[in-house]
Formats: sequence, C-alpha cells, structure tokens
Amino acid sequence: MDLQTRKLKLITYLAQIKDEVFLDKLESYILKQEVEGNSVLKSFTFEEFINRIEKSELDFENGNFKSQDDLEKISTNW
Repeated sequence: MDLQTRKLKLITYLAQIKDEVFLDKLESYILKQEVEGNSVLKSFTFEEFINRIEKSELDFENGNFKSQDDLEKISTNW
C-alpha cells in the first residue's frame, strides 16, 4: 500500500472516530511533538503553499486526480 493510500485510509478512520477522549489524546500527542520539535508536521512557507496550489491545479487540468466515487470504491477494499 502506497503512502497516499495509507494517508487516505487514516483520514477515513479518524473521520469515523466518536471517542472524544481518544481524539484528545491523539491531539495532545501531536501538539507535544510539535512543541518538542519532533513533529513531521510543518507549516508551508508562502512559496511552498503557492507551488502546491499550482501543482494541484495542473494535476486537475491533466486529469490526474481521483473522484469521490473513486475514493469510496478504493476504501471498500480496506
């Protein structure tokens, strides 16, 4: 399973969680990692942000994207 598919799977999983205590713990862990400088999450610079937008628009224009239906079909195999 590629990284992008794993991320989408995780997002789907997180969207279905109803346990607020679990989400609080997960959020605390992520925030603690950021404070300690261990986070893999980092903010984009303005230039990085614009480049991501431009790349996304180009991908869309070239048909390089998955529709909601495509993602739902993929997720049924998880």
